Amino acid sequence: MEFLNQLDELGRRDFMNYTAKSMLGVSLVPALSSSLQAQQGNKRGGKKGGKAKNLIYLFMQGAMTHLDTFDLKPGHEHQGETKPIQTNVAGRRIGEHLPKLSKQFNHIAAIRSMYTETGAHEPGQYLMLTSYKKIATTRHPSIGPWAQKLLGRRNKDLPDSVLIQPQSRHPSAGFLDPSFSPLPIGDANRGLQNTKAPSYLSNKSFAKRMDLINKFDSSFRKKYKAKEVGAYTDFYTQATRLLASEEIKSFDLNQEKGSVRDKYGRNRFGQGCLLARRLIENNVRCVEVSFGSWDMHRGIYDDNTLPARTKVLDNALSALIGDLKEKGLLDETLIVVATEFGRSPKINANAGRDHHPGVFSCALAGGGIKGGRFYGKSDEEGMYPDEDEVSPADLNATIATAMGLDLNEEIFSPDGRPFKVAHDGSPVLELL
Repeated sequence: MEFLNQLDELGRRDFMNYTAKSMLGVSLVPALSSSLQAQQGNKRGGKKGGKAKNLIYLFMQGAMTHLDTFDLKPGHEHQGETKPIQTNVAGRRIGEHLPKLSKQFNHIAAIRSMYTETGAHEPGQYLMLTSYKKIATTRHPSIGPWAQKLLGRRNKDLPDSVLIQPQSRHPSAGFLDPSFSPLPIGDANRGLQNTKAPSYLSNKSFAKRMDLINKFDSSFRKKYKAKEVGAYTDFYTQATRLLASEEIKSFDLNQEKGSVRDKYGRNRFGQGCLLARRLIENNVRCVEVSFGSWDMHRGIYDDNTLPARTKVLDNALSALIGDLKEKGLLDETLIVVATEFGRSPKINANAGRDHHPGVFSCALAGGGIKGGRFYGKSDEEGMYPDEDEVSPADLNATIATAMGLDLNEEIFSPDGRPFKVAHDGSPVLELL
């Protein structure tokens, strides 16, 4: 993709320009285009949450099949070839292609009654990430920028949120001030590219050039004292500070032992999860990692389709949970495995599964989540929710509550419209 190529080929000055422009929403790259313009009661009862200080959000782009991962229907004609395996929690079974996660299910809560109103990928992804339907007049923020807005920025040099291998039209900071935009990383294996000055440019010379740029810009900033202009200056300052900071090593996976990198899987998603762990260790609040190719209309049980995808997920997520637990970070780091909708229970004529918004599964771990359980259930065919249905807004309300975000606080868009972090969602407090 051209988007990823741009990220991979950033030079030192280009990196700064790209960061500032993408955060301001004036970049030509659609992925990060932004407009320049807790405590709560609810129908599920009670006030809880706030234990999660960090969020690692893993998005299975393309619609992950629920019947082959967390919501099996053994014995039913819709089940297909995937067989259930016992987890380390009595009576809890998941798909056979997730053997490592089955041994860590005591940390995992799987929601098997998710539903949505759209079966189209881009609108479905937008809804999952923002709690709002995509409209032409307003771009809504994703959870990382919301957390920074409601809780405040907590890192001096590193960004508050990072997107690893993001979707091509990610909502990013939406209508929020550009300073809330996540930093995009095209490929975790490469981290931040070309961040060292060329041999002919010393740090002193670079500082002089930055000072000269600031002098050229000063008259413009004085004449146009808009918040967006100030944000552009702030981003240049932040980018410069990041380039000079020792914390930039957080993005370098070569700092890890080869055996650790192997454990996560030597693939983009596995290394993305490892980078997410490194960033969380260094006080980045929210990291989102996208993992594509779940749109399995053909040959879903071919070796290079479902078995291959689930193996990558199994290795990376199990390594992530294990590492966070070993480092004492799991209790304060919420891990979310989400997708835009499910796949059809009935196998189609091409031996695949089609789009199915009627019901699907997501999973949570760590961060104060009560693990070792399923929440809600689908009907016997895996077609629709049968108990305790959960919408995308409800899932986001659960995430927000776990992080201590106020579901009732209203933030106004540039056109004066009020919005909340999870729209009208109600958290699943039984999981917290």
